[in-house]
Amino acid sequence: MVSHSVHTSGLYTDFYELSMAQGYFYAGKEAEDAVFDYFFRTNPFKGGFLVFAGLGDFLEQLNSFTYDKEAISYLRTLGLKPEFLDYLAHFSFRGKVYAAREGEVVFPNEPILRIEANLIEAQLIETLLLNILNFQSLIATKAFRVKLAANGKSFSDFGLRRAHGFGGLQASRAAIIGGAATTSNVQAGFLYDLPVSGTMAHSWVQSFENELIAFRTYAQINPNNSILLVDTYDTLRSGVPNAILVARELASQGNHLTGIRLDSGDLAYLSKKARKMLDKEGFTEVKIFVSNQLNEHVIKSLEDQGAPIDGFGVGTELVTGKPDASLDGVYKLCVSAGKPSMKVSENIEKNTLPGKKMVWRFFDEEGNIYRDGILLDHETPGECEWLYHPVQTDKKTLVCQLKREQLLQPVYEKGKLLQPLPSPAECHQYLLQRAALLPEEHKRFIMPHIFKVGISGQLLELRNNLIANYKKNYE
Repeated sequence: MVSHSVHTSGLYTDFYELSMAQGYFYAGKEAEDAVFDYFFRTNPFKGGFLVFAGLGDFLEQLNSFTYDKEAISYLRTLGLKPEFLDYLAHFSFRGKVYAAREGEVVFPNEPILRIEANLIEAQLIETLLLNILNFQSLIATKAFRVKLAANGKSFSDFGLRRAHGFGGLQASRAAIIGGAATTSNVQAGFLYDLPVSGTMAHSWVQSFENELIAFRTYAQINPNNSILLVDTYDTLRSGVPNAILVARELASQGNHLTGIRLDSGDLAYLSKKARKMLDKEGFTEVKIFVSNQLNEHVIKSLEDQGAPIDGFGVGTELVTGKPDASLDGVYKLCVSAGKPSMKVSENIEKNTLPGKKMVWRFFDEEGNIYRDGILLDHETPGECEWLYHPVQTDKKTLVCQLKREQLLQPVYEKGKLLQPLPSPAECHQYLLQRAALLPEEHKRFIMPHIFKVGISGQLLELRNNLIANYKKNYE
């Protein structure tokens, strides 16, 4: 895949990352090995899963995460010390990245990406990683929920004008991964090779003497690719009748009207009325598209009402991840100087998992996704008999007899990609394959079934021993 994605630099970080990195440098820790895990704690949108997205952009940005002379000059004004600035002038990320495939269906509290690098390298890229992966995973998940609600019908990303600044570029990329057929975002189309589409706005209709002239002019310019916006004045008494007149004129010329779009009002009622009007005149092939503050719940309601809608334009709620706004993805140190490390909390749910780990996916007899297991990296999954609930450790699942696969794969090392980056469309095809293996109870919108992620006995023992050792130091 050829990508022209916008590149940042090593300045794309929070200042505390640089402050800590400078501290590591003067503490003699610059060569100290570290391992960090990226995971999230809660499924967004009260759903049952997350769609992992943003990996391609993140890996591309790693190559440009450096400090040129201008960057060094700026950092000097922030008070960073000369020796550390000289270190940054020669800095590039040379570590290793393991990750799930982009488009994978993943679940809370399991590592979906692992960084192995020296401590300074691993620390400096934290903000970049969280910024890209949290946002794109949130939007891709929202988009896939819309796709599930649309029941096989297509939808388009219309959200650039409501997006959070230039985040609209990555939002459109993530929307395609999640299932949008097209985007209105031309810049994102160019950067990521996304399919682009668009029709007309109310201003087009208002700029002409009347609605019929507006429709007729547009259709003459786009004789076989016209979707007419029919709600500028009166949908059923003006918009649809005028669209029918234009459809008839196009047909007499050997062309055809592609569709009409509804952007306000009761979309179920209006689409049913418009469908009857179009069909009565013989224009059964003219499609009906709708927009106006759509989300997965509104679309599902329209489908439940039998609204004869052929496609949806989804904007604000898609590209802003409404109502959640952000994903609670975190980046936690799990190995420091070759030794397992963890964050200990008064709430056991907030304890992180120590050591270098691997995530394994287990499948039931029918080939469906059944459990995910977090094992220490050196463990052989076939020898892992039980997976334990991370908090309620009296609960366990027998998995040694199940088929399994390794979820995290090496994708980047010493400045080089270890495998080609798939396009957003390819990521979506992979998502479809994986989601088909996820039981339906995890995909429902209301009270989805909680997917179970367990840990191995060896990891459980390591975690408990570390907690006990930490407590001894404070007794």
